[in-house]
Amino acid sequence: MRLLIVQYGGDYREVFQRLAENGVETYHAQKYLINAVTDISKQIEETTLFCCRTKESYSVVLQDGLRAVGAGLDPYKQKRELLKLIAEQNPTHLVIHAPIPALFNWAIQNKIKTLGLLADSFSGKGLRRQIRNYFLARLLNNKHIEVIGNHGINASLSLQKIGVNPNKIIPWDWPHFVTPDFYAPKNLPENKNQINLIYVGAIQESKGVGDIIRAVAKLKNLPINLQVAGKGEIDYFTQQAKQLNIEDCVNFLGLVPHHQIIDLMRKADIVIVPSRHEYPEGFPLTIYEAFCSRTPIVASDHPMFKGNLQDGVNAMTFPAGNSTALAMCIEMLLKPNLYYSLSEASADAWKRLQIPVKWAELVNRWLHDSPENQHWLSEHRLTSGIYNSKFTY
Repeated sequence: MRLLIVQYGGDYREVFQRLAENGVETYHAQKYLINAVTDISKQIEETTLFCCRTKESYSVVLQDGLRAVGAGLDPYKQKRELLKLIAEQNPTHLVIHAPIPALFNWAIQNKIKTLGLLADSFSGKGLRRQIRNYFLARLLNNKHIEVIGNHGINASLSLQKIGVNPNKIIPWDWPHFVTPDFYAPKNLPENKNQINLIYVGAIQESKGVGDIIRAVAKLKNLPINLQVAGKGEIDYFTQQAKQLNIEDCVNFLGLVPHHQIIDLMRKADIVIVPSRHEYPEGFPLTIYEAFCSRTPIVASDHPMFKGNLQDGVNAMTFPAGNSTALAMCIEMLLKPNLYYSLSEASADAWKRLQIPVKWAELVNRWLHDSPENQHWLSEHRLTSGIYNSKFTY
């Protein structure tokens, strides 16, 4: 048995080496995933972690039975080169972590047992997107694509909405090792000398980073400080802050080690999650982490947040892309009673997000085919009834 796990981005050669040297994670659950695939590799001939978008191409053995491959290409623009590399791995089992049609089509043509393991949402807005979703759903419904996981309930329901057979869909999540029980609810002292906002994630327009900067510019009457953690178009947004004369209020931290994120959120006064609708969120880990920190959230009305973020109950929400409304939410949240109530509600909100299926168990149950594992997969599919109380989309 040869298992190939394909991801859009990342660099698991670097991740493996860094974890071996100092144990530092740059993203949630990296150590968990490496430990899981290491365990799998001991049970089968070989496990390969394949990342499409790496800085350079490579193929290295990390340890006996475990390999990392970096393709160094764009999987959407360089399909022929991608599929040649995939074929060279000679997989018997394939886990696909991105909605790349060429990969699923290759798996079907070569009759490879395949698990789709996504963290994406699928909007039906726009004719081009509807056509793309229609053809993707046809691929995912093929018998060789045995199971389709998606990160969270709403993201899974969005798959069903574009035509994927719900009997094949299984909502999944990463394990969470920190919970809101680690922290007490927060009060916001009146007349604070500085209001600290934090954003964590990819630094790009579709994630709403520009909307936060424009909102800060509208709040010049308040002592606002914004920290931005992540990588992306830092130079572009640094220039935008300068043009709005708020460069002293915006601090770009770069990529922050994952173990520091919840502490940064805890020290902040407000966590901002401003994703625009065009960004294909599954369900951001940032929201889980903000709830854990008990720091109140101001978030957009992205469809994948629906039901889980309730305006004025466990978060403040605003129309995505509307920096004026975002600024108003920040101002409203500075009322001490509202601030405390949202912080207090974060524990229940976090618990409501929890679902039973975790990455490693889903992969193992699918990989090792048996009547018991088939029954487990069936019990956790979207149509099983166990998620009914969580349906919000």
